[in-house]
Amino acid sequence: MKLITVHHPHSFSEDQFPPLVLALGYFDGVHKGHQQVIKTAVETARENHLQSAVMTFDPHPSVVLGHKHKHIKYITPLEDKKELIRDLGVDYLFVVRFTSEFASLLPQEFIDQYIIDLNVSHVVAGFDYSYGRMGKGTMETLPFHSREKFTYTTVPKLSEDEDKVSSTLIRECLKEGEVGKASQLLGRHYRMRGTVIHGDKRGRKIGFPTANIEMSYAYLVPKNGVYAVRMKIHDEWYEGVCNIGFKPTFKNPDEYSLSIEVHLFDFHSSIYGEEVFIEWYERIRDEQKFSGIEALIAQIQQDKETAIRFFSEI
Repeated sequence: MKLITVHHPHSFSEDQFPPLVLALGYFDGVHKGHQQVIKTAVETARENHLQSAVMTFDPHPSVVLGHKHKHIKYITPLEDKKELIRDLGVDYLFVVRFTSEFASLLPQEFIDQYIIDLNVSHVVAGFDYSYGRMGKGTMETLPFHSREKFTYTTVPKLSEDEDKVSSTLIRECLKEGEVGKASQLLGRHYRMRGTVIHGDKRGRKIGFPTANIEMSYAYLVPKNGVYAVRMKIHDEWYEGVCNIGFKPTFKNPDEYSLSIEVHLFDFHSSIYGEEVFIEWYERIRDEQKFSGIEALIAQIQQDKETAIRFFSEI
């Protein structure tokens, strides 16, 4: 897959690209609905002996269009999104830098500069895709703006249990700790990558050593609590339990920082500094405080047994 970062205004011309079938969307999550759009583009390209392409945008439009400075948490940060799109068999990935100047393009200007000028012969997008200033361009206006230079396919709404499969719904699921439902909508287990860092080693002292994970990107972390997870280390997957919670920062005891700690079953190696992947399977319980160390140990043991039982049944 050829990755092309596009800065507005770009200087590309039609003759720089082969005829393309282009899938349009922001694609945060690359969920089942997104996959349907991208796979339609790939299949259409193959059937017509053309090259397939995806156009996405970075950063999230709300970072640029919002009235306040926003720190967006992502289901799939850009690096993860690139890998998922590549795995769908796409030939070209255009990552357009989303700026206020780019956002101000009229719908016709967007089509002229980012579809026609990139030698796109067919566009694929979801039924609710919009483009141009204030999203005034829609799949209904696309034929008019196309100048008869390309054809298009509108992919209909995809639903699961009467809910539209959407990034918004997946975000809601993660915020409520419903990682199983989020994974169902994604078509794969929700995954995050990070690095193992040094913690306070309290878990080791009570017989449950944990790996403290510092996230590599601005992921949308599931709701605080305890989860059954799998963690990938050196191409091997291990089962475990993960606690997400807040604890006072070392710099200021009055400030709290998010802690993600994973206890793996039957794992005894030192992995500080290693890149790992966490897959989220099931929420076991809420985060809670304990009256003493014995109560904490008893609860962790119970969580471990719950997770082991969960994995034995799937």
